[in-house]
Amino acid sequence: MKRVNLKHGTGRDGMNAKHYVTLRSRSGRFHIQLEKKALWMMCGLALALLIIGVISVGWGDTYVHPWEVLRAIWGRGSGDYDFILYRLRFPRALTGVLVGAALGIAGAVLQGIIRNPLASPDILGITGGASVAAVTFIAYGGAVLSIQWLPVAAVAGALVVSLLVYILAWKDGVTPIRLVLVGIGLASAMSSITTLMLVMSSSFTAGKAYIWLTGSVYGASWNNVYTMLIAVVICTPLVLYFSRSLNTQELGDDVATGLGVEVQRHRVMLLLLSVILAGTAVAVAGAIGFVGLIAPHIARRLVGRSMGSLTLVSALVGGLLVYLADLLARTAFYPIDIPAGIFTAGVGAPFFLYLLLQRRNRH
Repeated sequence: MKRVNLKHGTGRDGMNAKHYVTLRSRSGRFHIQLEKKALWMMCGLALALLIIGVISVGWGDTYVHPWEVLRAIWGRGSGDYDFILYRLRFPRALTGVLVGAALGIAGAVLQGIIRNPLASPDILGITGGASVAAVTFIAYGGAVLSIQWLPVAAVAGALVVSLLVYILAWKDGVTPIRLVLVGIGLASAMSSITTLMLVMSSSFTAGKAYIWLTGSVYGASWNNVYTMLIAVVICTPLVLYFSRSLNTQELGDDVATGLGVEVQRHRVMLLLLSVILAGTAVAVAGAIGFVGLIAPHIARRLVGRSMGSLTLVSALVGGLLVYLADLLARTAFYPIDIPAGIFTAGVGAPFFLYLLLQRRNRH
């Protein structure tokens, strides 16, 4: 891919081109246009994440100086802290960041598809489907299959529920309002099924599943990092590829269709990408709630509604949210390690109520 910096003046789309940077593939088939303001915001967020990460990774029962952390990142550490950093803290920190990034992107995509700021993987039942499948696996499949199959089970559960949402919402096409109403109904059903399974399970299995459902990256390994990395690296460019379609869909289905956008086909593809991202995140870290709701809202306030910038900034904000939540979970009540999902829910639930009140006052 080559970088094309547009010259000053007015671009073909009537926009002041000096405020934009276009990234274009050599064939010209794939290109994305980002505001320079958004690029600076991304650099700032990435730098903040790096600084906070370097400083905070050293916190814990064994303190590691940030300089030693930096040397370990470059592979020049003293070796005294290799086990603590490479086996315990680096995988946990990276898993938290990638899980938050995946949930942030999934939330931004769903809010773009449904054109509703209250949409998120939690609200639409995607997280609930993954949770039901994962709890089923923990309760009945763990004795037969390797735990490595848990992510597959969670993604399959998220996919099945998403297909159900889409099929039940279909009536000569899928409208955003039908999608969100059916999603809320199925999310409630999935929550009931999960509770029923916990009640019917043994106390040991129920306790194990309940901790997983709360959401935590405790005990994360490099395998978790690789799993999340594959999902994020594959899905993010595809979401960016469809970002122009999402921007056009903001104008309404009829207008988007009139402009040549294949609305239904693109909507299915984007829904599938958000399912893969959210399902993989839930499989690795459990049901860490509200990140998919909060991250796009914060990103929208920082860089506006353009889906290209919004997707990338949502990923960074989501990563930062989960990382900070896990940092609090790991250090605030030491030696007790609290699930990070408790902190995201503590912030997300009031934020959700605030959004509801804000929308009520508008109408």
